[in-house]
Amino acid sequence: MAASLLRLFRILLYLSLTLSLMPVQALLVAIGSPLAASLPRAYHRMCWRILGFRVEVKGAVSDRHPALFVVNHTSYLDITILGGLLKTSFIAKAEVARWPLFGTLARLQRTVFVDRRAPKAKVQGSQIARRLAAGDDLVLFPEGTSSDGMRVLPFKSALFGVAEMNSGDRPIVLQPVSIAYTKLNGLPMGRFYRPWIAWYGDMEMASHLWALLGLGTITVSVEFHPPIAAGAYPSRKALCEACHRIVSRGVASALSGREPMPELPLSAAAATETRPALGAAADLPVASAEA
Repeated sequence: MAASLLRLFRILLYLSLTLSLMPVQALLVAIGSPLAASLPRAYHRMCWRILGFRVEVKGAVSDRHPALFVVNHTSYLDITILGGLLKTSFIAKAEVARWPLFGTLARLQRTVFVDRRAPKAKVQGSQIARRLAAGDDLVLFPEGTSSDGMRVLPFKSALFGVAEMNSGDRPIVLQPVSIAYTKLNGLPMGRFYRPWIAWYGDMEMASHLWALLGLGTITVSVEFHPPIAAGAYPSRKALCEACHRIVSRGVASALSGREPMPELPLSAAAATETRPALGAAADLPVASAEA
């Protein structure tokens, strides 16, 4: 009974907040106001309180722009968590645009919708590059789908090609980010409760969301790793693998509650001796796998 009342209370608050702010955001987007990037961040932070999120942040958000944040993907909740931390838009699969309510919210946050099938990847990479060239920060979920939250799936390298481009005289900054759902009501979240948070496979969203709304306080760990220099890697694939390694170590560390063991830095610089570097990001530090 208590859980059902909590669910209804949260739904009422969420819908009241969301429906009241949607026309405001639509107007801000239509007139091109800078507030169109600020209002979603405030909105998502209010959603944290409604949904019972406690967000722990490690590291610092890059102060260089435009930035492409490379993040693992566990649930639709990732949008609310990251949206409350960043003034950014997201790169999402095309079908999200057709979701009731959430599709409209995605459009209002100026989401870039992509079809990840190989024949269209190049065209959509150009679309992403144009947004970055305009100075917009974007969030990329390179797994291409969501996982069970216990591990990071392999990254798809297709959209990493935008890192080879420059925004005018500015290099595009890549910042790996790890997100992990670690505790429920202050206690470590085991495998039993994790499917209540992670949304993956053939799970139905409606039933998953209903169960989630009846939970208590959820602790979320977000780690911003140091930005990496795309130009220090010899290929798009090498850059993709480096980001995957960094993000995976961050997720494993958050779930275990232990700092990762030191690891020798990847020889990204050495690799550039065999092939010319991509892009022009030499003034950015190259992150090691420990970052």
